Amino acid sequence: MISVENITKSFGNRVLFDGVSFKINPRERIGLVGRNGHGKTTLFRLMAGEESMDNGAIVIPRNYRISYVRQHIEFTEKTVLREGMRDLPESERDHSWKVEKILTGLGFSQADMEKDPLEFSGGYQVRLNLAKVLVSEPDLLLLDEPTNYLDITSIRWVERFLLNWPHEVMLITHNRSFMDKIITHTVGIHRSKVRKIAGNTGKYYAQLAQDEEIYEKTRSNDERRRKEVELFISRFRAKARLANMVQSRIKTLKKTEKLKKLEQIKSLDFSFRSSPFSGKHVMTAKDVSFSYQPDKPLIRNFNISIGSGERICIVGKNGKGKTTLLKLLAGAITPQQGEVTYNPRITKGVFEQTNIRSLVDTRTVEDEMLSSHSDVDRQSARNICGAMMFEGDDALKKISVLSGGEKSRVMLGKLLVTPVNLLLLDEPTNHLDMESCDALLAAIDSFDGVVIMVTHNEMFLHALAQRLIVFQNDRVEVFSGSYGDFLEKVGWEHEGPVQKPEGKKTVLKLTKKELRQRRSEIITEKGKVLKPIEQSIAKAENDIERFEDELSKLNQAMQKASQNQDGKKIVEFSRSIHKRQSEIDRIFDELEKLTGFFEEKRAKFEKKLEELEK
Repeated sequence: MISVENITKSFGNRVLFDGVSFKINPRERIGLVGRNGHGKTTLFRLMAGEESMDNGAIVIPRNYRISYVRQHIEFTEKTVLREGMRDLPESERDHSWKVEKILTGLGFSQADMEKDPLEFSGGYQVRLNLAKVLVSEPDLLLLDEPTNYLDITSIRWVERFLLNWPHEVMLITHNRSFMDKIITHTVGIHRSKVRKIAGNTGKYYAQLAQDEEIYEKTRSNDERRRKEVELFISRFRAKARLANMVQSRIKTLKKTEKLKKLEQIKSLDFSFRSSPFSGKHVMTAKDVSFSYQPDKPLIRNFNISIGSGERICIVGKNGKGKTTLLKLLAGAITPQQGEVTYNPRITKGVFEQTNIRSLVDTRTVEDEMLSSHSDVDRQSARNICGAMMFEGDDALKKISVLSGGEKSRVMLGKLLVTPVNLLLLDEPTNHLDMESCDALLAAIDSFDGVVIMVTHNEMFLHALAQRLIVFQNDRVEVFSGSYGDFLEKVGWEHEGPVQKPEGKKTVLKLTKKELRQRRSEIITEKGKVLKPIEQSIAKAENDIERFEDELSKLNQAMQKASQNQDGKKIVEFSRSIHKRQSEIDRIFDELEKLTGFFEEKRAKFEKKLEELEK
């Protein structure tokens, strides 16, 4: 067991961690979440001993080995296989098969294993670093964005590998579905504190939202009570007969900790601007072929016809032609054979990985927004900067000082400037944190036009895809159906179709009439269940309002009795005030429980309605 005990860490005036403590127990798989820049990687470096903390300690058992996948590349062997074998445990130095198995899962072919590691791209070199850590079998595996540079089949392989990992894992990733499939616990960094809960990210964020709501209600109530006490003190400070009572309240006020108002945390908040489109047909690719090398055709005789409002995802292994196909469909490159035609009323918006290089280092974020379109004025540019979390002076930052994630947000912002009805997106989640990915998913989902997207993120695939363009088995084919349908009917190479769980019956597609009837039944049931809870909430709110009015009158009466120096009345009103305040506190607790119960029940009905639409 590893114990993180009361650690603090600051960089200059910025506090990353303030009295952070948690434990990692045997065989726990922990997802580490938090916004970009809030200290996830720093915490990993502290645990790996690569960074020192200001205070506190990390207690690690003797002979306990921690391995951290590094982005730094340093290879000494002449082949990929030999380099991978360097990190095998001492007792397994000749177990090359173990290394081959992991390298294959990460996308290396047999021929690749005999090549020099330095011949490969940066992405494959990072994969080799990951393989070296996995074969070393440490007690604690620290994985910081392990899905970066991995294609969808390799991500699915890593997922299965980690589910069978016999030791401890800590994982940072922006890919929520990948994390939630693996982890047993979530550790979240929020407002310089760390919390650990059993369960996935959904449970963590729900708990966080509930706690912050309770905190804000408590702070508001405390603030109101504080003002009442301060008013009492100011009114009766000069009254000699009430001196003891005033002093008592002054002491109480000093002892009571004043809760600070929670600082608003910035989040991506945006939507793509839709250009009106009334037609049914959007674009057609007919007999499209393209290759970079004459003897190695990348795309052959590809055909697709795309209609209004469609969501199409392009999937497959890296290097097979996904980005090239997106460029062909976007008109960025010309087919060597065949043609791509568009409806003349189509306006395209393109987000491509290499487009980040088009940003000008000497420009500010605001300048980039202004340069995107001639119709954009400075106020509009500032509004978009704010939506992309570049508020105030942050909009005046030079592009040269931005991180990869910030540059991705600038590119997204530039895409928002012009109304479009066709979005072509190449892995838009790269460099975004989990919260930003959620905002992007919501924005794409609410966009009125057509979306064609290259992605390895299975959460996006399950949520959005109506059709797939699949690169597999040296072919590119269109699959009509959702990503779940694809996994069930076709499946990925080396995996095959995903079997349905036993005992589950195939759900027959409902007719429109049956669909309406079922929806009506759910809505009726929803009303029956939620209405009594709503009535109880309304009653609690009314009772609080009524009792607070009574409390206000009692306080006024108390003040009058105090002025008249009527000791009997003061005692009587004091008891009544205490009784009413206790009743208000009790109803607030009841209201909190009712609200949580209401949201839980409503979410279940919303889920039923969503499932009905699928």
